[in-house]
Amino acid sequence: MDKICVAVDLGGTTVKMGLFSSKGEVIEKWEIVTRKEECGKYILPDIAESIMNELKSRNIKVEDVLGIGIGVPGQVIEEKTVLECVNLGWGRVKVAEELQKLTGIKLVKVANDANVAALGEMWKGGGEGFNSIVMVTLGTGVGGGVIVNGEILTGSNGAAGEIGHITINLNEPDTCNCGKKGCLEQYASATGIVKEAKRALLATNQASSLRDLQELSAKDIFDDAKKGDELALLMVDQLAKNLGLTLAHVSHTIDPQAFVIGGGVSRAGDILTKNIEMYYNAYSMNALKNKAFKLATLGNDAGIFGSAKLIGADYFDERI
Repeated sequence: MDKICVAVDLGGTTVKMGLFSSKGEVIEKWEIVTRKEECGKYILPDIAESIMNELKSRNIKVEDVLGIGIGVPGQVIEEKTVLECVNLGWGRVKVAEELQKLTGIKLVKVANDANVAALGEMWKGGGEGFNSIVMVTLGTGVGGGVIVNGEILTGSNGAAGEIGHITINLNEPDTCNCGKKGCLEQYASATGIVKEAKRALLATNQASSLRDLQELSAKDIFDDAKKGDELALLMVDQLAKNLGLTLAHVSHTIDPQAFVIGGGVSRAGDILTKNIEMYYNAYSMNALKNKAFKLATLGNDAGIFGSAKLIGADYFDERI
């Protein structure tokens, strides 16, 4: 029987899982609830039980499984151990070792969730056709993943790719969730652009349809910008400028082939990506201008695609 890859994307609310064929195709995907009670001690046993039940229902033997790839929301070292996952209640957890014991599957690889999402987008999503990309996820926060020559760039402590915490404003009075001030995430996330818009509304009497909204959202700002609202356009311009500048800094260090923009904020489309690209080129040296800017396409499945690729990278390539 052809080997099967098991892919896991561990989130704070749900765990997304999938089985992938030897050709890298999805056989099945499903979800379970993330039980974070008692410092998350149920999470790995729940994942193992769900995997084994799915394999049993399909008459797949453990020896027919190539391995388990799992993305987790925290720093990972040596593709085995999580240093900390605050959102799960975890401290240092030997994820690979624990899943090996619980399932009997010998090969288990662990990586940061943003990194596996980037790997998934490079393999089957917006970054397909490139082997060196930087993915930026614009959601409640700003996540990042860096792939160089087809491999995840992790860094010595598993913290590489934390693009959202690059400092862009030395005068920011508010503290970021990471503990410092002036991070990109404080301006380029969905919550960040709303906060900046509220600041602007308080600081000026400029007419804007944004003033008529009781609950302001990032979508409202982009929608009104597309309608020509000047204050909304200014907010989008500032967001694009901050991102363009930051990605130029990243490019001067990494020199990727492409940038892939994902997350809920990326649904704004061209009004965002075209402006990011414009500012990126303005702040980049000549040799680094005109990189490809792509939108992510895998959505919530990016994590399981990346986790599968984490395990089956060479195997998939040989079988296609």
